[in-house]
Amino acid sequence: MHLIGVVVIGRNEGKRLHQCLLSVIGKGITVVYVDSGSTDASVALARFLGVHVVELDLSIPFTAGRARNAGFEHLLQVKPEVEYVQFVDGDCRIVEGWLERAASELDAYPEVVVVCGRRREEFAENSIYNRLLDIEWNTPVGEAKACGGDSMMRVRAFKKVGGFNPSLIAGEEPELCVRLRQAGGKILRVDADMTWHDGQMTRFGQWWKRSVRSGYGYAEGAWLHGRSPERHWLKESLRIWVWSLVLPVLAIATFFPTHGLSIILLLLANLFSAYRAYRYTRCKGFAPKDAIAYGLFCVLGKYPQLIGQSQFYLFKLFKRQPTIVEYKGAF
Repeated sequence: MHLIGVVVIGRNEGKRLHQCLLSVIGKGITVVYVDSGSTDASVALARFLGVHVVELDLSIPFTAGRARNAGFEHLLQVKPEVEYVQFVDGDCRIVEGWLERAASELDAYPEVVVVCGRRREEFAENSIYNRLLDIEWNTPVGEAKACGGDSMMRVRAFKKVGGFNPSLIAGEEPELCVRLRQAGGKILRVDADMTWHDGQMTRFGQWWKRSVRSGYGYAEGAWLHGRSPERHWLKESLRIWVWSLVLPVLAIATFFPTHGLSIILLLLANLFSAYRAYRYTRCKGFAPKDAIAYGLFCVLGKYPQLIGQSQFYLFKLFKRQPTIVEYKGAF
């Protein structure tokens, strides 16, 4: 375990950060916590637990990628021989045995540069929005195109591609994985529990903001790598525009010529799209009520995602600096 380091990032996570740090300290590994302007006792807590602390200069716009890069750089300063780095968000706690499992996968497969497992929502029953998160985290096992914020990476490969893009306010992990795969590395998701996530997403407004952020991330990812052979996030971005703008505008424009049939066809198309998401979710073993909710929110989510896409292009047009979209309050 002496070849592993852990980088935790957080902002006003309170009890969640305490649980996160407790899940990784005391294992003989170096832990670095990067704080992004917390107004609670996060920094004092981390220092009390004996964790290395990096406090970001907030005169520079904050992003998760910038925070992870800062933590990684500090980790190499205090532990230059580290070979694997586990990134984890401060609202998650690492499952017992995960670090050993991830390291064993990297040991066994030299071509693999990122290993991730199953992130689970710890309080999925607290709200429908938490349950939506739990469904979203359940991605297929095997070779993957991308990982999330929790993953173990090979230090050599991470350094080779220059780490995270610190300017991205969303989608920084898939963007990094594009560059890692272009450099010849592989991303692997294994069938093992990795982290427990405490989303604290209990209000519609939080879900809406998070969906706006995802739309922005899709647009920026397509802008950066959409011209590459894999057309990174072009299909996802096009789907957002078609379903939330093109089809509704066409349905409204042809309402009178079709005697309202265009609106009915639009509703049927949306219901079919929701049904496909429902079937996919049921195949992953989720309850019917959760699958129905996921299907409906997949359809509804295209509208805030369109706002996020529009914001990205407006910011580009007017050369504005974007700021992160926060959907959670302090714990």
